[in-house]
Amino acid sequence: MSHPVAVKARFLRLLSALSCLTLLSMLGAIPAHAGSPTPLLAPVLEAAKNLKLADEHLAVTAIPLNGPGDARFLNADTPFNPGSIMKVVTTYAALELLGPTYQWHTRLYTDGKISGNTLQGNLYFAGSGDPKLTEERLWLLMRELSAMGIDHIQGDLVLDASAFNLPNGIPDFDDDGDNPNAPFLVEPHALLTNLNVLRIRSRADERGIHTWTEPTLNGVEIDNRMVFKDYGQCPRRYQFDYQPTLTENGHTRITVTGVLPKGCSTSSYLSVMDQGDYTGALITGLWQQLGGTLTGQIRQGLRPRDASIELLATTSSRDLVTMVRDINKWSNNVMVRQLFLSLGAKFRQPGDRDDLAAAERTIREWLATKGIDSKGMVFENGSGLSRLERISARQMASLLQQAWESRFAAELIASLPLIAMDGTMRRRLGKAGMAGLGHIKTGSLKNVRSIAGFTRDENNTTWAVVAMVNHHQAWRTETILDSVIKQVHLAARPPSIDTARH
Repeated sequence: MSHPVAVKARFLRLLSALSCLTLLSMLGAIPAHAGSPTPLLAPVLEAAKNLKLADEHLAVTAIPLNGPGDARFLNADTPFNPGSIMKVVTTYAALELLGPTYQWHTRLYTDGKISGNTLQGNLYFAGSGDPKLTEERLWLLMRELSAMGIDHIQGDLVLDASAFNLPNGIPDFDDDGDNPNAPFLVEPHALLTNLNVLRIRSRADERGIHTWTEPTLNGVEIDNRMVFKDYGQCPRRYQFDYQPTLTENGHTRITVTGVLPKGCSTSSYLSVMDQGDYTGALITGLWQQLGGTLTGQIRQGLRPRDASIELLATTSSRDLVTMVRDINKWSNNVMVRQLFLSLGAKFRQPGDRDDLAAAERTIREWLATKGIDSKGMVFENGSGLSRLERISARQMASLLQQAWESRFAAELIASLPLIAMDGTMRRRLGKAGMAGLGHIKTGSLKNVRSIAGFTRDENNTTWAVVAMVNHHQAWRTETILDSVIKQVHLAARPPSIDTARH
């Protein structure tokens, strides 16, 4: 028979063990507060530790939306620079405030009369801030004039940029790159066409090296100084240099250098002109291709707002749903900045400083109707291409919760990149067996990496997940953010005792 004292001691040890297990169970069941590590976060924190990233540089929120699971938080209420996941705020707001079928309409007017095959008067191009007014659509617009029997315009081409109210211009982005002509740096503008981008292409064959631009723009010259080789491995794109300069006659000359072997080709995208000059050159170039002539100047101005003006032709954009998909799948900065300003222009009020301020006010008021406190949020242009913009992980996750319940949830979710399948997520988590199991917007900026979107766990519960890193070595932390997505996917698995202790 056991001694009574020994029995009592074993009983106390058992009671203590049961108490610890109960406490650990409670910790696993209660949603953690900001800064509290949880079973779901333990592998994430371990990944951060391996990269010597302190916890305070990482913010995480994960919330189950339609099934069992416990929300997890880490530094959830600290405002972080979100990078491009800020586009989710702008695009979701636009879907609800403008509607998924919203379109931009760019119009041609005249203050003159058509006599025979001549338009006697000015041609007004009224820009609408269309985020994606392409060369092809402009060609169709100008062809419509030609189809009316117009061959000659005896007057000026007047570019009306009044769709956006920006009396103080656009704040400069402090880019630390060495390419001021990079397409992602194009600023928004009411006259934006073709994303304000020029594609320069080169091909080497038995004739030598031929270089051309797409589109062909009046006022742009190519100085081809590339070296031809009879043989050799085709070089990578970054092995060529494109240097734009302004000539004495006001033209833009692009000097192209590099070595191109026979049978090889290369191309690059640049933005070398301001939006007004680019659009004017593109319109007149297309008009000339159609056999048309213009006797007057190209200038910016306002179209008359009275009965003296006549509408000639209109080109309408694709619907907003299509625009939002293009923005979020490939993180298009200039398109979302156009959209941000379009929100400001649509809901402009007399007290607004400009359309940037009007857009910010509109989005903050909309967030308030969703029950989301925007305190601590900072808006600059709605794209995340900013050193100033801020949002907390909890605020972004709350937005995703609201989006999940929105009547336009399907439209927003489908616009986000599919894990391991398309957009900016196409090369991520491909070996994790998660292809297609989530829609995740990514963010990438100097000192910033981020994700925000929706993913599923093994019980088919959808989660809103947000993670942001702000650190000078953020470029190394993609694995940490991927770990957040993977751990949410595994969230339905019961944690082991060893895991639960973290």
